[in-house]
Order: sequence, then C-alpha cells, then structure tokens
Amino acid sequence: GMVSNWTKIPPPLFKKVVIVLIDALRDDFVFGSKGKQFMPYTTQVVEKGTSYSFIAEAKPPTVTMPRIKALMTGSIPGFIDVVVNLNSPALLDDNLIWQAKTAGKRIIFYGDDTWVKLFPKHFVEYDGTTSFFVSDFTEVDDNVTRHLDTVLKREDWDLLILHYLGLDHIGHMTGPNSPLVGPKLREMDNILKKVHISLLSKEEASLPNLLVVCGDHGMSETGSHGGSSEGEVHTPLLFISSAFEKRSAPLAQPEHVQQTDLASTLAIGLGLPISRNSVGNLILPVVGGKTMREQLRFVHLNGFQLSRLLQENTPAYEKDPGYEHFKIAEKSHGNWIKLYLEGNNSEILLNLGKKILKQYLEALKTLSSSLSKQVAQYDMYSMMVGTVIIMEVLLLLLLSVPKALSKRAEFEVPLSPPLFSLVFYLMCLMLCAVHVIVCTSAESLCYFCSMSWLTAVGVMMLISALMCGILSAIAKILENYRLPVKNPIVSNSSWSEIDVLILAGTVGHVLSLGASSFIEEEHQTWYFLINTLCLVLCQELCRNNFLLKECDPQLGTSAKQNFDSIGEVSECKNIDIPAASNSKLGKATSSSEFIKGSDRWMSLATPWIILICCRLLRSLNQTGVQWAHRPDFGHWLTSSEHKSELSFLAAVSLLMIFFLVQRRCSLVSKIAMALGLLGVYSYRAAIGNVIFPWQHGGKDISKGITEARFVYVFVLGIVFTGTKDLLKSQVISADSTTKSTGLWEVYSGLVLLAALLFRPHNLPVLVFCLLIQTMMTKYIWIPLKFDAAQITIMHYWFGQAFFYFQGNSNGIATVDISAGFVGLDSYVEIPAIFLTAFATYAGPFLWAIHLLCYLSSEVSRNSAAVGHGCFCYALMRSIPVAIYVVLVTGLRYHLFIWSVFSPKLLYEGVHVFITAAVCLFFTAMDQNHSYIKVQD
Repeated sequence: GMVSNWTKIPPPLFKKVVIVLIDALRDDFVFGSKGKQFMPYTTQVVEKGTSYSFIAEAKPPTVTMPRIKALMTGSIPGFIDVVVNLNSPALLDDNLIWQAKTAGKRIIFYGDDTWVKLFPKHFVEYDGTTSFFVSDFTEVDDNVTRHLDTVLKREDWDLLILHYLGLDHIGHMTGPNSPLVGPKLREMDNILKKVHISLLSKEEASLPNLLVVCGDHGMSETGSHGGSSEGEVHTPLLFISSAFEKRSAPLAQPEHVQQTDLASTLAIGLGLPISRNSVGNLILPVVGGKTMREQLRFVHLNGFQLSRLLQENTPAYEKDPGYEHFKIAEKSHGNWIKLYLEGNNSEILLNLGKKILKQYLEALKTLSSSLSKQVAQYDMYSMMVGTVIIMEVLLLLLLSVPKALSKRAEFEVPLSPPLFSLVFYLMCLMLCAVHVIVCTSAESLCYFCSMSWLTAVGVMMLISALMCGILSAIAKILENYRLPVKNPIVSNSSWSEIDVLILAGTVGHVLSLGASSFIEEEHQTWYFLINTLCLVLCQELCRNNFLLKECDPQLGTSAKQNFDSIGEVSECKNIDIPAASNSKLGKATSSSEFIKGSDRWMSLATPWIILICCRLLRSLNQTGVQWAHRPDFGHWLTSSEHKSELSFLAAVSLLMIFFLVQRRCSLVSKIAMALGLLGVYSYRAAIGNVIFPWQHGGKDISKGITEARFVYVFVLGIVFTGTKDLLKSQVISADSTTKSTGLWEVYSGLVLLAALLFRPHNLPVLVFCLLIQTMMTKYIWIPLKFDAAQITIMHYWFGQAFFYFQGNSNGIATVDISAGFVGLDSYVEIPAIFLTAFATYAGPFLWAIHLLCYLSSEVSRNSAAVGHGCFCYALMRSIPVAIYVVLVTGLRYHLFIWSVFSPKLLYEGVHVFITAAVCLFFTAMDQNHSYIKVQD
C-alpha cells in the first residue's frame, strides 16, 4: 500500500461500445414531444430503462468537423475549423480513437467520411459517405444501416461508430418542423432498438456493453447550424447499458454537461488514458455503480490530467483555485486510502469518501472552466504581420483619394522610387532581424515562422515597399500643399446633407463593430442608414422640385458642387440609360432645372415607395439574435399549410422579375429569361416547395436535378451572350452601346441564377431589389445628377441592407448550404462553394454589378466614372474590414470572441474576396481610363 498506483490505467468497464452519432439531433427531438411521438423505444429506455440521460452543450462553431474533434479529443477546436470543415485534414492531437488503436482496440466506422479524413488508417473497417450533398435524405443513411445486420453478429470489433447524416440534410433543406423529420426520427429509433437488443443478447457475465447516443450539434429554427442559439448548441447524450440501475422514478429534466466531457468518460469506460489536451470532466453517474475506491481513482485520474494541462498552459498555475482545490482533495484522498487499507469499512468512511468525491468534482469543474478560457493560443506574431499589411493598404487607399477621384481617375502606388532607396533596404534588414529573433525565441508554433525563408523575405519586402510608398505619397501631398496654385478652383466648402450622412454613416458603422450587440444586430444599423438615406433623398427632391423653381437658376448648381474641384460632375448633355430612353428625363437639362409632369410626382414618391418596400422586406425574414425566434412572414409562407399561398407568391415574383429585367435584354435573351424563370418554378415544384395549379393530389418529391440543369443552360446562355458583346466592344470596336447591352445581359443572367438559388419565400427580395434599382435610376440618380462616388456608396449601402433582407446574419447558422447543391447529383467542391457563396452574397453582388452597368451605360458622365466607382467601392469595403481586424485582435479574449466576433470576421473575409472579384471586373470594363492617360 505504500507504492502509489494512481497513475496506472484502470481496467475497462465495458467490453463493446457502440457510438451512434445522429447529425443535427436537437435535445427536444429526444426529450420533447417529437421524441415521445416518433422515438417510442428510445423514450421508453430513457424514462424506464437502464440508462443515463444528459443534455450536452456544444461550443460554437456548431459544424460537424469541430464537433467531432471536441467529442474525441475533449478539447475546444479553433474557429478556423469552420473553413477546414470543407476538407478535413488528419487530426494530429491526442484523441480517443488513437488511444484505442494504440491499446489494440479494433474500431469499425460507417457514416460521414469526415471521420475517415480525421482518423486515417485508424479503422479496421470503414465505409464513408459524403456529408455535403444535402439533397440526399435516404441513401446517405441506408449506406450505414446496410452494414448493421452483419457487423452486429460479428465478434471481431471493440468499438463501433455510426454517423447518420439524413436528419441534418432534412434540416438544411426543409427545416426542423418539416413533415420529413418525423419519419427520419422513427427510422433512427428503429436502428437504436436493433443495436440495443443486439448488445443485450451478446453480453457476458464479466463485462457489460455500452450504447452511446449523441448529436454533434443541433439545428436552428431555420434548419441550419453553426451559431450559438439554444437549438444549435443543445444535443442529447444517452448512455445505455445493463451495468446501470433501472430507473424507478420518472425522468426529471436531464442534467447539463459539456460535449467535451464525453472523451474523458469514454476513456475511463474503455480503460484508456484521457487525451492529453482534454478539458472535459468525467460524467460521474456512468461509473456510479463502482466502489467508492474506484470512483475516487477515476476522478483523481481526470484531475491529474487537467492539473498537468494547466501547468503546461499557465505559469502561475499554483495560484489557480481549481489547482488548489485539487491538491486539497488529493491530500484528503491519500488519508482516505490509508484508512481504507487499515480495514476500516464503516459508514463514516463511506461518507468521508462521498465528501472527497464532491471536492474532486468541484475541483474538476473549476479546472475545466479555467482551461476552457485559456485554451485559445493566439499566434500573435503572424496576426500582427497580417494586420500591418492590411493597415498599410488602407492607408495607401486613403492617401490616393484626391488622385483617384480626379478627372483622370489615376490610382498610382509610387513603388518604383522606394525600391531603390536606402530606407527600403534598411527597413527590410530591420524586419528580417526581428523575424529571426521572434522565430528563434518563440516557444509555441508560429505559422509565419513555419514558412520558407524565401516567402518570409518576400513578405518583409512587401511591408517595406508599402511603407516607403506611404511615406512617398505623404511627401508628395505635402509638396503639393506648399506649392502656390496658379488657377485656384473656387468651390463651395459646405457639404450637402447626402455627404454628411455618408460620412456619419460610414464612421458610425465602423465604430459599432467594437460592440458584440451591434454585430449581432448589424442589420438594424443598415436598415436605419437606408431609411435615413431615403428621407434625405426626399428632402433633396423637394428642394430641386420646389425651392429652386423660384430662385436664380445658378443657385441650383450649389447643391452639387462638392466634387466639382475634382471634375466629377460634367457639364455634358444628359442621356438616360436605355431602360428609360423614352422618358422626359432624356432631355438636355442642367442641375438647376426640375422635373415636370407625372415624372415629377413619381420622383417625389420614390423615396416613400422604397421605404414601404424596405418595411415589407423586414417583415419577411427575422434575423440577428435577439428577435430571430419571433415568427415572420417567411415562416408563415414555408409552413406546409400555406403551400398554395407560397406558390402564388413565387409565380407572381417570377413574373415581376421577368418584367423588370427583360427591357434591357435582346430578343433571344428575353426568350431565354422567360424559359429560365419557368424552369425555376418547375424546379421548386419538383422538390415539393411549391405546387402547380392543376396539381391536386400528392406528388412524388424528387431532387429536381433535370429542372435545375435546364435553368443553368439558360443562365450560361444569357451570360455567354453578354460576354460576347463585351469582348466585341473591347476588342473589335469601342462601342459604348454594345458594351452597355453586354453588361445588362450578364446582369440578367446573374438575376436568373439568383432566382434559381433563392428559396421561394425569398423571391420577393429579388423583386424589390430590381424594383428599387429601377426606380432610383430613373427618378433619383439621373434627375439629381449625383456623382459616381455618391451613387457608389448608395449602391454599397443598399447591397449591405439586402444581404440582411435575405435572412442572413453574422452567424454561421444562416448560411443556406442547400443552395450549393441545386442541380448536383453528387458533391463537387468548387461548384458547391461558388453557388453557396453567390446565394449568400447575392444582395451585395447584384447591387455592385448594377453599379457597373449604370455607370457604363450613362454616357453623359465623365469617362472616369467607372474608375471612381471602382475605387469608392473598394474603399468602402476596406475601411470596415481593416478597422475590424484591429478591433477583433484587441478583443481576442472577449467572452463572445468565438460566438460573435469570429463568425463576423469570416463573413468579412469572404466579402473581401467577392469585392476583389467585382473590382477586377470593374477594371476590365474601364477601357476609357487608359485612353485618357495616353491622351495626357
């Protein structure tokens, strides 16, 4: 008894363990009304059988791969796993599967192939199924179940893992209240019954078997996941075994545990070491049937592992309350063992053991909490390098504003002189020296230090060149400021209300990104800004139509003098866009004249019509966090009782889309658009979202692959027609009419693609988007003669608002991944990513492309208008992103860093890529820019 055996691994408590992981299994699907109705066998076992039931709480991000890592390692994965989830690399951390394989356990796996990618060469037998093809509800589960009858009869395995995906796919496609959920839960119940009965029939007297039922994450009210709402983070966790006592009293509310607790509990149950980086606690009821000495040994093992992890991560670990409590409990445990070995088996010893057990559990809870907060290890050096580059690029953009918005629209980065300057080489040497010092002294793994020296030197040179470019640009500005101006331009220094609103709105939005509540409810910021914009536009229209009528015409020009000094407003003849060429606005006019006739009243009514449209769109989709649970018109439409109303709305919306888009298209594209929109309705009818008027009985639901591909043909045809015209205008003849037609054709093709990918209840969002664009073009932008910079910022604001009108938020759960599989019969990575990204960012993307079409088609503008638009759009996207990167770095230890700030950073990153693609398209279309430079 003098030699300690505490650190030796205890023998296993169970012979065979079966883990049934049902993807997206919410806690109320088992413990709620749906469980009683559709899972009778499981409900009976939970309420009256030999089982222990818990609600496991998952940490965000609630997507499959990070959750599997949490279940098997007991650690909290990083947020970058959301991105890596698409193509999971092998898991190198210490984990339960590796420990089981090392101990000689034979593991069989069937289900989601993410496991096969995470644990290659760990399974003696496996059959993986693709997890991303969300249109498949049945085959993906049948491929798992078909192995059950054979494998359950065999004796050549110790651990069997089954991962079912069908419920998750149903959630993504139709939501948690879909009529398809019930039959799927009943199917899962029958599978659990089969597995449980088989395990009971094979039990031996020596060791019992264990069935574990769990979910990797839940699902939100819309059927998606990734965020931190209650439906997404709460999953059932059931332990079913004959080793447990039969429940006598009815089940109360299940106790809450952490999802990471499963790894520690299964390690003890299988007689394996607890994973090195696990922050989980042993779930004590699972080992509650063992003797007091064994229970104390189990919790001590768990405490020893957690305290060792704390020592590795915290220098002042001895002062941690959890560590202090553990040492006190450990000392009491030692005294208890001495009494036990002396043969003292009284009731007092048992009560003392329970007291020590309670001390251990409190220590484990405190240790786990401390480690969960400290588990995030930030690679500060790499983060700082990236932040410096981002801020340098933003500073260069800001310093380039005067030249970029000039008549010539030049955006010059003065890199040539700095590359040959002494400052550049001295800065490179200094940065390389810092790099060597940091990388040789860094204790933890650093991403930037792991790069090749050639790449690292290249990054250092980039930072040095950008810094020298900034210094050069500042020097030029100071030099120009000192020089006397020969012909000073007299400009009105007062700003218009639009300019004040744009500046205040941009600054206010950027500052709001430092607060978690403002990020969660960012849609409210954009709704407020566009509503205010509409009111300011109304005031501007009233002034132009009424006040300027009685004044000297020259006074009218003062309202739009803000950009005259940089030549933005041209005095050319105003020719309207092709869509409104027959309007009275096509006449030659000056900025002091006002609109007459019916167009005048329509112009005055436009801001109010836009406000009404925005209010209706707000009622369509509740988003954000605080009010996302409230019922909205979208939920009402998607319920099964209102399929007729949804069908009618979808049909009317598609007709409106055709009416609003077709005017700018050629005859061939009009026919293609009409057939394509008919195909969109046919696709939605095929998959059961809507019905045809002549359809009375139930119709078999298909995947709609043929119908969707039919639409894709017309999308590609329209885009190809537009691209042909664009190439013709760029290469053969510089014809602005051909170019304008080509751009509108491409835009029409993208609208058709959006109509296909949007869910039927979201089609009104697309209709209102086109309606607002048409009305603002005809009745606001042209008559009020706004410059390209102002129009660009208005497009950007409306694009952001329509991102949220679609039902998106800054949480991962609102990404509709089902859009990535429209028309696909298997998972193809690149098309799926493209379609998902397009469907998510359709609002900002369509407004950006409309901006290019508008600026290119309005020939009355300065030829540099497209260049101005491109620069302003890039600047508007760069300012919030750059500031947010700095803010989120400073807030990296914030309580909501994983649930609020990190998802927002991911959204911003993807949006930057899309903006870069849009700006490249702008640049390719800006053929006049190079012409002006040559002329100069």
